[in-house]
Amino acid sequence: MPDSGLSIAFNAAGIELDPKKGLSAQLYQALRQRVLDGRLNSGSRLPASRDLAAALGVSRNSVVRAYDQLYAEGFIEARVGDGTYVAQLPEKALPLKKLSTKLPTGFSTGLCTGLSTKSDKLPVITSSKVIHSPALERVIQHPLSLPEKGAPRAFRVGIPAYDLFPFEVWSKLQAAFWRKPDLRYLCYGDPSGEERLRELIAVYLRTSRGLSCTSEQILITSGAQQGISLCAQLLVEPGRGVAVENPGYRAAGKAFAIAGAHVQGVAVDQEGMDCAALAGLNDCTVAYVTPSHQYPTGVTMSLARRLELLAWAERTQGWIIEDDYDGEYRYSGAPLAPLAALDRQGRVIYVGTFGKVAFPGLRLGYMVLPPSLIEPFAQRRALDMRHSEVSTQVVMAEFMAAGHFQRHIRRMRRAALARRNALLADWPTDIPGLGAAPCVVAGLHLSVPVSSLEREQTLLAQAQQVGVEVNGLSRYWLEDSVEPVDKRAGLVLGFAAVPEADIRAALERLKRAWR
Repeated sequence: MPDSGLSIAFNAAGIELDPKKGLSAQLYQALRQRVLDGRLNSGSRLPASRDLAAALGVSRNSVVRAYDQLYAEGFIEARVGDGTYVAQLPEKALPLKKLSTKLPTGFSTGLCTGLSTKSDKLPVITSSKVIHSPALERVIQHPLSLPEKGAPRAFRVGIPAYDLFPFEVWSKLQAAFWRKPDLRYLCYGDPSGEERLRELIAVYLRTSRGLSCTSEQILITSGAQQGISLCAQLLVEPGRGVAVENPGYRAAGKAFAIAGAHVQGVAVDQEGMDCAALAGLNDCTVAYVTPSHQYPTGVTMSLARRLELLAWAERTQGWIIEDDYDGEYRYSGAPLAPLAALDRQGRVIYVGTFGKVAFPGLRLGYMVLPPSLIEPFAQRRALDMRHSEVSTQVVMAEFMAAGHFQRHIRRMRRAALARRNALLADWPTDIPGLGAAPCVVAGLHLSVPVSSLEREQTLLAQAQQVGVEVNGLSRYWLEDSVEPVDKRAGLVLGFAAVPEADIRAALERLKRAWR
């Protein structure tokens, strides 16, 4: 029988159990942690369950259950006729730092060694040497900033008028699905996505966008970003070049960088990506573009540039990733045919999303793949997440089949146009260093020039003080850009997120702050 003084010392060391919570679970966690962090060494003898129960003021059953769990997991072992001991474990099972807390005066050593702390938290690992993988290091080197939280305010970028989404219709379709779900939908599904949804997307793209494709070419994704990430995973060779628009969508560039690519920025002018500069890049066979409405400048790629870009891909046997994130929004004439509609060599991967028509939280997008990429992309996505969540796919398919989708697009286009006009009508024209707002003919945002980077930062800070969200154009440039700093200055404003009245109110606050 263990010495009773040993049990008293064990109790005094700081195992404090909350009687309002599970006692055996707390004791199990406390003892397990002390084994893992080395405060209970291999071969240390534990008190008998009756003695430990008396020392802690709990029932013996609580101690027995804690010991049983530790036995089951291999942390302790019983020696017949001798007692209970900590099992023989590898000396450095976990890379934890030794605790330096000293025992209070009068505490005995042995079983109590290292038990004087009142905190059961594991030591914090702060050494960067834990990271050994090049892939992990690339993730750390290219952090992605988090989007703004909460309900949208003027002038948040990338948000459609989802206050107009027919949630009542959507909720009825969701309820109908779950009321009596088809059992085949509850099993593992096709990694490419639900077949009916893919068929309807193909029909939509053929009729509304002029993009001839089949349902077999459609791959359902969890938003456009996953489509871009899949391209980075499968088309990028570490160390090889990937061309991105500069300024451009930084999350795309980071996806390629994390995949090991040498990300190279290509300038954007009034006709889109400079294809002559692209042709001059060495060792580059992947290009990412937003031709319908360049992000963030808002320019539309000219037909001549589109043909140049396709010729580059054919000549280099390269790939073009076309991100058509807000292609449904065109306010003069019909939406432009995507770059992929001009592709005759199977070199364009088209990335689309429902997030800019419905709402970003839907996390539903799609890709149109050349025939040669269909199988490998589906296989790669199956390894990532097996397949998409089923109910959202089925409900979206019904939403499209019943005609709600097309009606909603028309409504969203009208709303975005009205909100754009509200922004243009009240845009301040007498603010020092601030340019005029352009009359954009597509998309959900616009870009306004600013005279200098210093002036841009001042305007941004003043906007923040009055509760208005505005992005700086300078944040969209690559860090190694050769353009002068002041040439990168500007403001990027989304105009679709809130109604016209909120837009006018936000502009009034901005005028007062900026003047």
